[in-house]
Order: sequence, then C-alpha cells, then structure tokens
Amino acid sequence: MNKITNRLYTSSVQALPKARQTTWWLLKIIIPISLLVSLLQYWGIIAQFASLLAPAFSLIGLPGESAIVFISSFFLPLYAPIAILATLTLNLREITILALMCLISHNMIVETAIQKKTGSSAFVMFTLRLCFSFIAAIILNWLLPTQMGSAGVAQTLTKFATIGEMLSSWLVGTGWLVFKIALIVTGLMMLQSIMKEFKILDFLAKLLSPFMRIMGLSDNSSFLWFVSQTLGLTYGSAIVLEAVEKNEIEAENANLLNYHIAINHSLLEDTLLFVAIGVPAAWLVIPRFGFAIGVVWFVRLMMKFTSARK
Repeated sequence: MNKITNRLYTSSVQALPKARQTTWWLLKIIIPISLLVSLLQYWGIIAQFASLLAPAFSLIGLPGESAIVFISSFFLPLYAPIAILATLTLNLREITILALMCLISHNMIVETAIQKKTGSSAFVMFTLRLCFSFIAAIILNWLLPTQMGSAGVAQTLTKFATIGEMLSSWLVGTGWLVFKIALIVTGLMMLQSIMKEFKILDFLAKLLSPFMRIMGLSDNSSFLWFVSQTLGLTYGSAIVLEAVEKNEIEAENANLLNYHIAINHSLLEDTLLFVAIGVPAAWLVIPRFGFAIGVVWFVRLMMKFTSARK
C-alpha cells in the first residue's frame, strides 16, 4: 500500500512544474485577448464589424443580426454568444445553424495560438475552422426542416453603464478563469502523470485503438483525444503539447489529431450548453464528427500522395 501511495505522490509532484509552466503560458495568451475583446464589445466595435457580415449570413439562412453572435463566439468562449442570443428573435432552425457554426469556430484566436504551439500551422487551423463553419451552415440550411419550433434561451445580456463597471466585471470573471485554468491544467497534468506511472495510458490506447483507426488517428492519440472531447481544445492541446515535447506522440500524428479537434472538440460541455436551450444534440454532434473524420482521412491521403511523388 505504501509503495502505491509513494508512486501516486511522486508522479503527482513531478507533474507540478510543467503544470505551472503550461498554466502561465495559457494565461499570457487568454487574459490580454479577453480584455481586448471586452473593450471592443463595450465600445460597440464588434457589433459594427458584425453588421458588415450580415449579407453573407443571409445566404446561409440566417438573419443579418445573427452575425454578432458568430463574431462574439469567434473571440470568446460560448457563454458570451449564448447570452447575446437572448437579445435576438431567432427560431430554433436558425439557432441550430448558428450553434454549429459557433461550436466549430468559438474562441478561435486563443485556440489557434495553442494549436500552433503544438506544431500545427496557425493559418491552416484558422482557415480550416472558419471554412467548415460556413460549410456546415450551408449543409444544415439545406437539410434542416423549415419548421423546427422555438428555443428557450435562459440567459440575459449584461449591459454596462460605464467602462469602470465593465472592467470590474471583467476582473471578477478573469479571476475565476485563472482559478479554473490552474485547477484543470494541474489536475490534468497530474492525472496524465499517474496514468503513465500505472500504465493506464497503454490500456486506454489499446481500448480505443479501433475507434482511433476509424478516425484516421494513431493509437497513442487516444488519451489526448479523450481529453479534448471532454474538456475542450484549450486543455486538450495543452496535453498534446506536453506529449509532443516528451516525444510521446510523433509530430505527424499530433498534427492529424489537431485537424480532428479543430473541428470536433468539447463534445460534452459545449454541446450541452446548446442542448439546454432546446437545440437537438444530433445536429450538433454528427456533422462535427463527420467533418473531422473526413478531414483527417483527406489529409492522410494528401500526405501519402505527396510522399509517393518524392
């Protein structure tokens, strides 16, 4: 028993320095962007930019005003666009299309920077997510029934009278964010270290390997894929970064995983946010899975073709 306890303690402690380093690196990206976007929202600049995209949104079955939801999600986590939805008069069909777009492209700036750190091209990841947001919207606009009922958005949009109120709210929110990131990243790093110590990662790789192969991913992607699907791309990529730096996953396989999780991640929390307001889960999950699997196999085919030509 003492031996097991010592192994648990040692593996947990070994993860702490890397957890601190990763947390600090994430916060250096997230906090400045969060402050900038909060200021842009307060000054109405995001709303003005969204109005320029209104004509394009009308082509995919969405009213022009919905562009502000997508633009907000582009810079922020999904809680912000869901709050903005409360101020708009959209039906369930429109919200479903918009939800799928936001699920693919939310928090784009931060998450693209994280994926770049893990070795993928920032331009490719950014372009991939942006393009598939609109491809998904076009397909859903074609497939969805004309009448789907209505959705209930329970949240309300906070409007600040002064910039001081906005900054005060931002500071409180950022404080909770720092705590959440530190807690989750530290917990994940410790869990990963413990799972390595007790060979649980090897078992997980074998258990999920058939599923990984169907998706075109490597066996040693299983734990990283699982984390990205349960906790999201930000925390998932933090673990991918750790694996790449320690050569636990080849750069090529890490890049393929990034293609998948760029389009399909956080199946649990993010999906449930929209399900809670009445959006059917199937329309949010199946398209993302299908696109992600298709993209990975297409990239593998292109890699094979390029290699054959050399």
